[in-house]
Amino acid sequence: MLFLKSTATTKAPGIYEVDVAAKPPGKTYGVFLATDPDNPPHSVLAALTELGFKGTYQKRYTHRDSGRVLDLHFEKDGTDIFKGWKAEECSANLAAIDTLFGNVGIAVTPRVMTMAEAYS
Repeated sequence: MLFLKSTATTKAPGIYEVDVAAKPPGKTYGVFLATDPDNPPHSVLAALTELGFKGTYQKRYTHRDSGRVLDLHFEKDGTDIFKGWKAEECSANLAAIDTLFGNVGIAVTPRVMTMAEAYS
């Protein structure tokens, strides 16, 4: 999900990149993290769990610049049809995500994926 340019710098300790994205039409967002497997962001991961997000995907790989990466995906069920988020849930969850990452110095910009991204 993430296009990680480099492992030379982190956005916060243990975090290379963060993406907050939703499949079209864009009501239910997932959190996608590229992390340092040797120095994981334990506090951020614990806080995501406390917010109700569950890990749905995890993969280790070596980046083209030889850095090691752990790719993590998190989702949170909502109360709308197909476990989606209702408008109020969306607002509250995005605010909580913004606060969580803002507390570690990362500004997040939620986005809606393209159809190609979402269903590839």
